[in-house]
Amino acid sequence: MTAMISFCGLCCDECPAFIATKTNDDNKRKETAQIWSKQFNADIKPESVNCEGCLADTGVLFHHCKVCQIRKCGKEKGVVNCGYCKDYPCDKLTEIFRMAPEAKKRLDEGRRRRD
Repeated sequence: MTAMISFCGLCCDECPAFIATKTNDDNKRKETAQIWSKQFNADIKPESVNCEGCLADTGVLFHHCKVCQIRKCGKEKGVVNCGYCKDYPCDKLTEIFRMAPEAKKRLDEGRRRRD
């Protein structure tokens, strides 16, 4: 099975919200809500920790994924992920690459394989 790589290069299959949704695990939702609330200085409720993946056109998305400018741009451009975009890399990715350097590695690797 191929991993679901989000527009920004994060691996949805490794995301706690994605895992909690796929396994219907309320304990994982609670744990993730606590961690993300602290990490992002936000009030995240366990019941909001649900997502079927960034690439989903229908179904459940975590709140951030719904408003993510990177996801919105990728959807508008119709690319598989940002590594497929003619403008890659762009300024929209700077922060995510700082927080998750593995995302850049994934996109770069996918781009090399494609070329």
